[in-house]
Amino acid sequence: MTVTASTTAAATRGSGRAALRQILATVVFTFVGYLTIGLPLAALPPFVHDKLEYSSVLAGLSVSVQYLATFLTRAPVGRMTDTVGPKQMVMLGLLCCAASGAFTTAGGLLSHDPAISLTLLLIGRLCLGAGESGVATGSIAWAIGRTSPAHSAKVISWNGVATYGAIAVGAPLGIVIQNLFGFWAIGAVIIVVPLIAYPFAMRGPVTTRARGAQMPMANVLKRVLPHGIALALGSIGFGTIASFVTLFFASRHWNGAALAVTAFGVLFILSRFMFVSSIARHGALRLCFVSFLVEALGLLILCTAPSSLIAAIGAAMTGFGFALIFPALGVEAFNRVPPNSRGAALGVFSVFLDVALGVTGPLAGLLVGISGYPSIFLVAGIAAMAGAVIMIVLGARLAPPPRVSAV
Repeated sequence: MTVTASTTAAATRGSGRAALRQILATVVFTFVGYLTIGLPLAALPPFVHDKLEYSSVLAGLSVSVQYLATFLTRAPVGRMTDTVGPKQMVMLGLLCCAASGAFTTAGGLLSHDPAISLTLLLIGRLCLGAGESGVATGSIAWAIGRTSPAHSAKVISWNGVATYGAIAVGAPLGIVIQNLFGFWAIGAVIIVVPLIAYPFAMRGPVTTRARGAQMPMANVLKRVLPHGIALALGSIGFGTIASFVTLFFASRHWNGAALAVTAFGVLFILSRFMFVSSIARHGALRLCFVSFLVEALGLLILCTAPSSLIAAIGAAMTGFGFALIFPALGVEAFNRVPPNSRGAALGVFSVFLDVALGVTGPLAGLLVGISGYPSIFLVAGIAAMAGAVIMIVLGARLAPPPRVSAV
C-alpha cells in the first residue's frame, strides 16, 4: 500500500511538472504579445499629450482605442478558437502585433504632422487590440488543450503572470528605448519581437478540438454575464493606472511613473504565485471578495498619496488585489459551458475586461478635466467595492459550477 501510494504521488508530481512545462511553453506567446502592449504603455500618453499637443482626453483615447479593437474581436476570436484552433489564433495575433509596430514606427517618425501621426498611432492601436485577442484567447485555450480542463486555473493564472510580467518589463523598457532613440524605435521593437516568436508558434503542436454542437452565443453570454460584470468593475482600476498614472505623476512633478506600473505588475505576479492554489481551496467567490477589497484599498491610497513612493505603494496594492480576480472568475465562467464552447466563453468573458478598459480612458479623461487626477482613482476604488458586493450576491444566488474532471 505504501509503495502504491508513493508511486501514485510520484506520478502525480511528474504529471504536474509535465503540465507546467506545456503551460509555460504556450504562455510564452502571451508574454510576447503583452510585451508589445507594455512597450508603448508609459510612453504613448505623454507623446500624444506633450509632443503632439493633444488633450488629456485624446491621450487617454490613444491607449483605450486598443481595447475597443479587442472588444470587437474577442467574441469572434473565441468562436474561431473553438472551430479553427487556438494555435492558428496565436499565430494570427502575433502578426497583428507586428503590424501594430509598423504603424507605431510611422506615427513616431511623422510627429511633425500631429494629425497624421495620431491617425497612424490609432490604427496601430487597433491592430494591437486585434493581436491581443488572438494571442490572449488562443494561448489560454491552447495551453488547456495541451494539458486538461483540470489545469484551467493554473493556465489562466500563468497566462496572467505572463501578461502583467510583460507589461511590468515593457513599460520601463519602452521609456528607456524612447529616451535613447525616440518614440519611433518602440514601434521598431514591436515589429521584431512577435516576428521572432512566430516560427516557434508555427512549430507548436495542434490540439484536439471538442466535438458536438456549440452553445449559441446568447446562451454563453447569459452564463458568464454576472462574472463578466464583476470583472469589468475590477478592471477599471487597472485601466486608470495604465492610462493616467504617467500624467498623474507629471501633474505632481514626481518621477517614477514607470516604477508605479512596474510595482503594479510585480505585486500582481507575486499574488498569483502565492495564492492561485487558494482558488480551489477557499472558493473563487470568497477569494474574489477579498481581492476586490484589497484593490479598492490600493486605489484609495493612490488617490490620496502625498508622494511618489506612497503612490507606487497604492499601485502595487492595486495589482496585488486585482491579480486573482480574472483567474478566479474565469474558472467559474469557464466551467459553466460545455467543452466545445469554452473558447467562446473565454472570449465573451474577456469582452467585459475590454469594455472596462475601453471606456475608462476617455471617461476618466473627462473626469480629470472636471475634478483632477485623484478623482479617477477614487471612482475606480468605488467600482472595486461594488465588485465585492457582487461577489456576495453571486455567492447567495448562484449554484456552484459543475466539477470538471481531468481528461
